[in-house]
Amino acid sequence: MLFRVTTVIAVFACLVTAAFAQGIIPVAETSKGYLIGPGDVLTIKALGEPSFDVDKISVDEEGRLFLPYVDTPVVAKCKSERELQAEVAKAWSKFLRNPQVTLRVAERLSRPPVSVYGEVAKQQQFELTRRVFLLEIVSVAGGITDKSSGLIQVFRTRPPVCSGPTDPNNWVIDPDKDLGVPSRLFSVGALRQGREEANPEILPGDIIVVQKSASVYVTGEVVKPGELGIPEGGLPLTQAIAMASGQTREAKTKDVKIYRRKSGSPQPEMISANLDLIKKGGAKDVMLEPGDIVEVGKAPKKFMDYLIEFATGVPNRIPIPIRPL
Repeated sequence: MLFRVTTVIAVFACLVTAAFAQGIIPVAETSKGYLIGPGDVLTIKALGEPSFDVDKISVDEEGRLFLPYVDTPVVAKCKSERELQAEVAKAWSKFLRNPQVTLRVAERLSRPPVSVYGEVAKQQQFELTRRVFLLEIVSVAGGITDKSSGLIQVFRTRPPVCSGPTDPNNWVIDPDKDLGVPSRLFSVGALRQGREEANPEILPGDIIVVQKSASVYVTGEVVKPGELGIPEGGLPLTQAIAMASGQTREAKTKDVKIYRRKSGSPQPEMISANLDLIKKGGAKDVMLEPGDIVEVGKAPKKFMDYLIEFATGVPNRIPIPIRPL
């Protein structure tokens, strides 16, 4: 299991490194400052006592600090520089009279950056030194593009270093993808509405993916045929036609065909929809699914259409039968 998680994290790291043009952007600290964690490298000095000075000393994986001349390790995990500095001074007070200690974090290695990619204006990484929530991260990344599906997936690659949210029942591993990393889906719409459940706290190492919307394709007698993204909440047929700038004058609106891929079958399912009847409220609108192909056919010409074409000089005039002599 550990190997699987490590592999997935490594794959994500490669993807993010390739996609990010920006460097790591730090987020400002609070008054309490950075909380030390396993792997952090510290520099400690005792005024007037160079034999006690340590240029670089690492906090071990259990969050402990082994100081020179001290047999019992000092607990460093989840303490600020000032708090740990007081602990070090207390430990050295057995050997020094009123020791004047300075301590700073030389390298912050206990918390990997948060990575944001997908349908945001700027794919970036953030170092977190205070509590940060999803809305703030997305905002600093420039906001969500119009190609977003309306869903944000947050992968939680590691538990919190210090006290913080765990939500063990809400973060689940997708059995279909077998990534070995728990994740949750959040709604962009709910996030914009300010709903608390859609704005989780983001932890170091989280990978935020603003998902791209699935697509449908509209072809035939519409003004702008092409690919359309399915927005949050779904895409009904009438909205898809409107997004394609409407149908042309020659569209066969009473028999719009929708081709839908069927699981396990090479042949798509064909659905016929009467657009005129739907607009009048006589039939239920069809909700499109990812990969659907909407074909608006060409209606057969009426006699009046031929007259107009004949009068205006355009091709395809009224066919005149020729009787043999």
